[in-house]
Amino acid sequence: MEKYYHILTYGCQMNIHESEKIAGMLRTLGYRDTQNISNADIIVFNTCCIRDTAETKIIGNIGEIKRYKKKNNDLIVAVVGCMSQQKGAAENLREKFPFINIILGTDNLHELPQHIIQLEQDNKKYIKSVSLDPSAPISEEVPSYRTSGTNAWVNIMYGCDNFCTYCIVPYVRGRERSRAPMLILDEVKMLLDQGYKEITLLGQNVDSYSYENYDFAYILSQCAKIDGKFRLRFMTSHPKDFNTKIIDIIRSSDNICNNIHLPVQSGSNRILQLMNRKYTREYYLKLIDEIKTLPNVGITSDIMVGFPTETDQDFADTLDLVKAVRYSSAFTFVYSPRKGTTAAKMKQLPAEIKKERIQELVKLQNSITAQVSKEYLGTTQQVLVEDTNPRYENSVCGRTDSGRLVTFSGDKSLIGKFVDVKINKTRVASLFGEINV
Repeated sequence: MEKYYHILTYGCQMNIHESEKIAGMLRTLGYRDTQNISNADIIVFNTCCIRDTAETKIIGNIGEIKRYKKKNNDLIVAVVGCMSQQKGAAENLREKFPFINIILGTDNLHELPQHIIQLEQDNKKYIKSVSLDPSAPISEEVPSYRTSGTNAWVNIMYGCDNFCTYCIVPYVRGRERSRAPMLILDEVKMLLDQGYKEITLLGQNVDSYSYENYDFAYILSQCAKIDGKFRLRFMTSHPKDFNTKIIDIIRSSDNICNNIHLPVQSGSNRILQLMNRKYTREYYLKLIDEIKTLPNVGITSDIMVGFPTETDQDFADTLDLVKAVRYSSAFTFVYSPRKGTTAAKMKQLPAEIKKERIQELVKLQNSITAQVSKEYLGTTQQVLVEDTNPRYENSVCGRTDSGRLVTFSGDKSLIGKFVDVKINKTRVASLFGEINV
């Protein structure tokens, strides 16, 4: 009899890749994927707690599962990831949703199969709350069922030591732990042998990778030396650790994409200090100037508004920095307090001010993105075709080296191939073109 799983993923690329690992473990147990949640024999919530809105949504979605559990008492419900790693969260989940069977943190996901087997063998379905240890050693024996098309994610490190005052990541993902270089390189080689055309190196802060005497620049350079036609990306970087050595390696390597995601969070020195970001706007802008020496580089960022005590001048400093950098695109968001962080104890701003500021920032960034897009008109870009584009008939889409999405005429036979596309139309963040014959 067929058994089916359904995974609900919340949050960042790190969580997307962890859901691939969850899927890999479930498939080794004989489960297959279903998009119809009512057909599932096991439902897994891979959670995120970076922002309050994400956590609220997850809680609501878990509550909706109660009706499925009533119809099928054998249904296994698992909650894993960041949210369950918070202090007291497992107990709260168990009390509010007694139908949950398994609760795991971020670093003991590899234990999921053994608890599923135990539940399958038991007539009585019960809560299995496993010890949550954010400092657990890295488990390398976890299969992945990759669903990211032409791209494959590769973790090079876990955890974070930065303790930005607004961020809960160090508390739920633990301190920094880096994988051995040979394990990373072997995984990248294996994925390229399997036909993947793009590799993205992942870490909460990839630049602070450290294993014995090896740093991130070493990992990047060694991955770039692997034979074959492929692209190499990485995320996420921290300005205090990103350096000239990394820029020089990108410049000297044809297969490392000229696409840098460098979260600034704020353009105000006062706010950056309150955030414990460990750099100034002047340092950041100097780094941006160095990055812009890379040909046709695309620079993206994360920008926060409404941090506690942020004044009109602080916000104006952020707008000024955005104008100076001219990001290709930026993930803009409103600060939301996370329990257990230093910033949550600071004086909070009214919601109306946050709303006004995010609207002004989004408007500014959209106008810059549109301007940057127009600079691509008439140019020919090499695009790695990722998928068909359902919004446009008989079309496919892919990204340039600089990270811009391009749509053009074609069919699914082009997926996974590199093609030269001449850009003849733009629409804010999107580029359109035709294959150069």
